[in-house]
Amino acid sequence: MPVEVFGPGYEFLPKSEILTFDEIVRTVRVSVGLGVKKVRLTGGEPLLRRGVVDLVAMIATVPGVEDLAMTTNGVLLNHHAERLAAAGLGRVTVSLDALSEEVFAQMNGVGVKVNRVLLGIEAAQRHGLEVKVNMVVQRGVNETEILPLLRWCRERGVILRFIEFMDVGETNGWDLTQVVSEKEILETIGVEMPHRELGSNYRGETARRWGFADGVGEFGIISSVTRPFCGDCTRLRVSAEGKAFTCLFAGSGHDLRALLRSGKSDEDVSGFLGSFWGGRNDRYSEERGKVNQLKAEMSYLGG
Repeated sequence: MPVEVFGPGYEFLPKSEILTFDEIVRTVRVSVGLGVKKVRLTGGEPLLRRGVVDLVAMIATVPGVEDLAMTTNGVLLNHHAERLAAAGLGRVTVSLDALSEEVFAQMNGVGVKVNRVLLGIEAAQRHGLEVKVNMVVQRGVNETEILPLLRWCRERGVILRFIEFMDVGETNGWDLTQVVSEKEILETIGVEMPHRELGSNYRGETARRWGFADGVGEFGIISSVTRPFCGDCTRLRVSAEGKAFTCLFAGSGHDLRALLRSGKSDEDVSGFLGSFWGGRNDRYSEERGKVNQLKAEMSYLGG
């Protein structure tokens, strides 16, 4: 969230305009009836939401939810990890783009120390949460961190996933020349750590998986720019204010909140979700450079 856009004077939504925990849980319950098995809490930063541990506990009790995860910047994870695990969270994905204090400071822009994130990862592991780390690689910014971060993760049994720098939203100043491709990432890693490609765990998995030659550990690469995977996408995103989006690169969503607050039945909500999901044709990553559309920010839609 660039400080020049989301600075101290930025006016966030009043509480009345964001979904309540009960509305979120109802959305989960109805979605499970449509075949959803995995739920992920993202952000912005989900650990800033007051009472988020209670929300985790509520979702964890919904029959049919087989996998409950969270994506976080890790800054508050050390404080919350034990309670999150006890509430029923199974996995956390921590966004961490550098180990170097200098590079990390340059990228986060708010003075957070990288050690706070590392302590959060260690706390999550200590309390039994499965941990993955996501690193967005941007040319001229943090590509020198590829090997140091991979070494750190491998030593701790953490799967690191590299993400090609994407044109998410309208404020990150994206340029194709800033993209470090999957091919380049693999070449960098291969100099020190021989590897081989692994198969997918399931259809729709966003990262291609690579195992180390010695058979210990793995890493992944999400190559949405150079190898888009729109055809296998299975994700529905719901924003804090209750807009349902069928694509990370969409500019507008469907008004779920209005329906939830209209007194309609669960069957009506199910029909609403199914209607636009069944008719979706999103394929922005495959059409990149050929279409021009406004896109919602990553901090609004989550990863």
